Amino acid sequence: MARKPNYNFERQERDRRKAEKKAAKAAAKAEKAERAKAGLEDLEEPGIDETAEPE
Repeated sequence: MARKPNYNFERQERDRRKAEKKAAKAAAKAEKAERAKAGLEDLEEPGIDETAEPE
């Protein structure tokens, strides 16, 4: 037997996920702008070590 759809709940979940994604993008954009303002825009990714030798 199939479950009864709960359209309101499903829409709320989709909207919540969209809002989280939008907030994450805004935070990344703000962080990038902050780094550019500080003169560190050459560090695109904080976890990448460019001095490491390739294997």
